Amino acid sequence: MKRIIFFILGCITFILGTIGIIIPLLPTVPFYLAASFFWVNSSKKVHAYFIKTKWYNQYVKEYIVEKKMSKTQQYKILITVFCLLAIPFVMVPNTIMRIALILVFVGHVIFFRLYFSNKRKISASKAEGMDI
Repeated sequence: MKRIIFFILGCITFILGTIGIIIPLLPTVPFYLAASFFWVNSSKKVHAYFIKTKWYNQYVKEYIVEKKMSKTQQYKILITVFCLLAIPFVMVPNTIMRIALILVFVGHVIFFRLYFSNKRKISASKAEGMDI
């Protein structure tokens, strides 16, 4: 029963995310993330298929699981975030909002620095004793 409910919820959130592409009031990304969560948890076959896809290996596994991202990729993302945050920073004359935007950007910089520099490395001696 749980699998059926998760599959149906995945379909509903996927449809809402797709509608969100057309209607700007609905957020697209949260609905797509929810759809992937529901679908992956609805079936072991779906989960096995998902972790074998090109997009999972390229974006999720590499960046989130293995914590691998080149400095060039990090700079590109931070430049994009800077440009997106600069638009409301320039257009809206609200000091509190400008401070919040600066803090959000600084938070991104700190996160990238800490997350991708502290890679979890297993030494050879530890890896030998583990069943991987």
